[in-house]
Amino acid sequence: MPRMLDAVVIGAGPNGLTAAVELARRGMSVEVFEARDTIGGGARTEELTLPGFRHDPCSAVHPLAVGSPAFTAMPLERYGLEWLHPDLPLAHPFPDGTAGVLARSVGESAMSLGPRDAGTYRRLMAPFVGKWKSMAHDFLRTQWLGLPVDPVTYARFGLLAAQPVSFFNRRFQDEKARALMAGLAAHAIAPLGSFGTSGIALMFALAAHAVGWPVPRGGSQAIPDALAGLLRAHGGAVHTDFEVKRLDDLPPARAYIFDTSPTALARIAGLGNAYRDVKYGPASFKIDYAMAEPVPWTAKEARRAGTVHIGPTSGEIGAALDAAATGRDPSVPFLITAQPSLIDDSRAPEGKHTFWAYGHVPNGWEGDATEVIERQIERFAPGFRDLVLARAIAGPPEIAARNANYVGGDTASGSAAGLRLLIRPKLARVPYETAHPAVFLCSQSAPPGPGVHGMSGHYAAKAVWRRLGAGRR
Repeated sequence: MPRMLDAVVIGAGPNGLTAAVELARRGMSVEVFEARDTIGGGARTEELTLPGFRHDPCSAVHPLAVGSPAFTAMPLERYGLEWLHPDLPLAHPFPDGTAGVLARSVGESAMSLGPRDAGTYRRLMAPFVGKWKSMAHDFLRTQWLGLPVDPVTYARFGLLAAQPVSFFNRRFQDEKARALMAGLAAHAIAPLGSFGTSGIALMFALAAHAVGWPVPRGGSQAIPDALAGLLRAHGGAVHTDFEVKRLDDLPPARAYIFDTSPTALARIAGLGNAYRDVKYGPASFKIDYAMAEPVPWTAKEARRAGTVHIGPTSGEIGAALDAAATGRDPSVPFLITAQPSLIDDSRAPEGKHTFWAYGHVPNGWEGDATEVIERQIERFAPGFRDLVLARAIAGPPEIAARNANYVGGDTASGSAAGLRLLIRPKLARVPYETAHPAVFLCSQSAPPGPGVHGMSGHYAAKAVWRRLGAGRR
């Protein structure tokens, strides 16, 4: 008869590993089971194109990881995690060869937006600069669980954050500032008229000023590898190539914690239609490139930025997101691109580079957006295609096959439109708990939602600790 574990975690993504680490550090016996042959979930690194070119199939740039309250409380650097920062976190080029930028400096960012909006940007950021630690605690969580640590900043930010970015942008006079904020809001993969999209934009901007938009040396795989190393140091174990189809497949445990989609949790744990109303959002269409040279951006700022947004206008960005949300084929996509090899020479053979780009498409879309994506890149980097050595293309079916949590290719693991940004995966006082007293949800389908930050795992671990601690008492 196998011994009874305190907790079993299903899925070895950043949230599952965070939950496992936090419980193991409290002296609990924990084991993690992962269906794939490698850990990482949405934070993996693979040779997708040519030998020696190391690509991140999903997440690659990590402002919320380097600024995560969960990760900063862990000694992950002892287990190989090293952050590398580009000269500029973000550039947003325009057809005339200029660019708006998100720099570490508020002043440099403001000046790039032009004289009519520089002061507005500075005034927007001023109340929040230097307060990242309290803001990360107060906003990367379920909003109704506990009082904020900084109520004044919380209220001031909340009044701005609740606004749709399409409304928020009315305070700017020129297109550079509007486009920059719209591009940041688009990381939520929701229409720009959705509740809370200005909060997404502001948090990403503040992260750039406070902690940067870095990449891990060697690739995103370094994040789960460090978490797994810390877990093993505290007596935990990780099992790969272990697909869980029902709870009986697992060792007996006092708690089962799912780093999966809610629908997979319901199927495996026998909870029937518990999450039948979960709605999945638009999907991504992603291309990873092996490059002979760096991308030949016309805007000089884009040549030294880790991330480049290609819109260029807030109108085009909004139209692209609306098309994906309403089931229409992409025509002029908004692209989020990254070029990690500019600052990490371990990503490609000497003199060569890696680059990736993704746009938004309808959930489950089976078309090919390669041509429209590359046409959009060429608008801002003429000659780009001539430098491509190889490409790895992943539409929604391939993205869903890589990671079962990305239902229909939705890399946010659940729609973030409207109140779904806050109420994930459904309305509940403690969204990490389920109808089964021993089953918990820790994936990004639960608050605070998408991103490699471990905070969903952190709060799920707290819920488990409370439940098991009460049982012990």
